[in-house]
Amino acid sequence: MERLSSSAPVPAALRGSVMALGNFDGFHAGHQAVVGRAIERARAEGRPAIVATFDPHPMRLFRPDTPPFRLTTLDQREALFARAGADAMLVFDFTAALAALSPRAYVDLLTSQLGVAAVVTGEDFTFGKDRSGTVESFAALGLPAQAVAPVSDEAGIISSSRIRTALKAGDCDTAARLLTRPFAIRGMVQHGDKLGRTIGFPTANIDMGAYLRPAYGIYAVRGLLADGRVLDGAANLGIRPSFDPPKELLEPHFFDFAESLYDQSIEVQLIRYLHAERKYDGLDALIAGIAQDCADARQILAGTPTLA
Repeated sequence: MERLSSSAPVPAALRGSVMALGNFDGFHAGHQAVVGRAIERARAEGRPAIVATFDPHPMRLFRPDTPPFRLTTLDQREALFARAGADAMLVFDFTAALAALSPRAYVDLLTSQLGVAAVVTGEDFTFGKDRSGTVESFAALGLPAQAVAPVSDEAGIISSSRIRTALKAGDCDTAARLLTRPFAIRGMVQHGDKLGRTIGFPTANIDMGAYLRPAYGIYAVRGLLADGRVLDGAANLGIRPSFDPPKELLEPHFFDFAESLYDQSIEVQLIRYLHAERKYDGLDALIAGIAQDCADARQILAGTPTLA
């Protein structure tokens, strides 16, 4: 699947597209409904299907001091959009200039520069200066548009906010149900202080970057390697209260695995929250605690289907 930029020409083969327009951070069940409708329409009309997203997230422009909140990286979104059937992902560089466009100028950008023939959005999508453009504005300005209703469950509308709330509470099951897959953190495995391997539990250290911070603590996890292998494990997410100096990391330990993962990009799914971080009284207590966490995680994962 091609990755396009709003500041670069769109290849001729991808002009005349039906575009799913939104941010789609998380790509949860509601987002999937919007993208699915766009792809369905594109196929019916013999057009390319493009999924648009924004980077950085608009909140970073308007509220730059907001703590990290992202649910996916661009690379993760690209893979998810491709799996859904899109032909390309287009990334809007969300700048003050883009935010200041009038609805008419925004539609002209879509149609003239990007070659969009129709858009599909969520019902609450707004665009342009002061968010003055609505779904109805597209048609009024000559661009065919379709709005998709929110997807709901017994607790209400499925949203990224609900997923973030669940993750902050350590509720991996709810997050996975709303996302239709486990929440996953992708990152490059870093060289650390290698303390884990000295006590028999080597870890793959991953910086949390711009991701939302789920509840700190111990998790049963699955690691997805670039070569397709899936590894079961347990991870500490947080600041490692038993070690000095403290440093915020995701540190998965994969069971029965001895290969080096340094400088490789891996994805770690949070399957189940076991407990909050603990400060142990001495090395023996720490080792015993980690061993128990690993045993608990093995049992949980043995009864949990693998979902990519």
